[in-house]
Amino acid sequence: MSNNHLTREELQDYVQHVFGASYLITQSARIHGGAQKVIYKIDCTNGFTCMLYVWDISSNYFQEEILNEPTFHSSYGSELFSLNTRFLAQHGIRTPILYDLNNDRDRHSYDFALVEYVDGQKAEAYFQHKNHKDRDELFQRIRDMLSNMHGIQRNVYGNANDNSKKAGPCYQVQRLDAETALSYASKHMKDIRKNDKRLLEKLCELEAAIQPRDLYNFIHGELGPDHIWIDHAMQPCLIDIEGAGFFDLEHEHSFLEFRFGDFYHYLKNNDLDPERMTFYRFCHHLSLISGGLKLLHRQFPDQQFARGLAEYHARCVVQMLS
Repeated sequence: MSNNHLTREELQDYVQHVFGASYLITQSARIHGGAQKVIYKIDCTNGFTCMLYVWDISSNYFQEEILNEPTFHSSYGSELFSLNTRFLAQHGIRTPILYDLNNDRDRHSYDFALVEYVDGQKAEAYFQHKNHKDRDELFQRIRDMLSNMHGIQRNVYGNANDNSKKAGPCYQVQRLDAETALSYASKHMKDIRKNDKRLLEKLCELEAAIQPRDLYNFIHGELGPDHIWIDHAMQPCLIDIEGAGFFDLEHEHSFLEFRFGDFYHYLKNNDLDPERMTFYRFCHHLSLISGGLKLLHRQFPDQQFARGLAEYHARCVVQMLS
């Protein structure tokens, strides 16, 4: 039993309260990899398996930004997870089932939940799938799922339950976040510091080319092939959905384009605004440089990944200057 948030007795009581007396825990093991929440896999004697999600701000690698930066686009918290789970389910888009959410804060300073365990692997595992027919069919299912989600529209951006009109356009929020990311990266990377002024000018130039509009799509917000889980029936499921909401569709597709690489052709949308695509791609690169550096500086377990993330996107953003 490995669980730093609930004692064995607390976890056993919680599982039996939700599922019944026959659910006796044999193992609780932490799943490493997440930067914003802690996840444990729970196995029971009757063969049942589920996940325990814990939203503990002290275990979040971006707690400083969440607490102190008003422009930081928050993708953290049990309320967002619960909201987006319900919203996506209402529109027929699969996510892990939320069995129970405990946000009482009566005994602990954090929220936690029991969530469906979807046995399978990340979509990126199928990039090298030997059966091309099965692979093509899978990525068509992913395309259909994303088309369904992206087809949900409204005329204000923000969370699913926030219909208030915002003071400025959504891309302005992204530009402010990108400026903050650039400032952090300039302090820690020579190539970024050397090009700091040009990068800032490029960011403003790309933003100035965008024409306003007032129609937004529901997007995941950080949709790489690691956030699409494929079960054993080859059916896709979205995970890490806290950051989902209404925004420019190009924000999603500019991310999909470089995260899926050669496999983006399955998901490509030909009706996107090229100015927005370039602007958001530039912003993503700046954000991921800063994000990689912060993971590196804050002792993320996979230091090689964090360093590689920052270095790769630093090369990409400098290339975009030319």
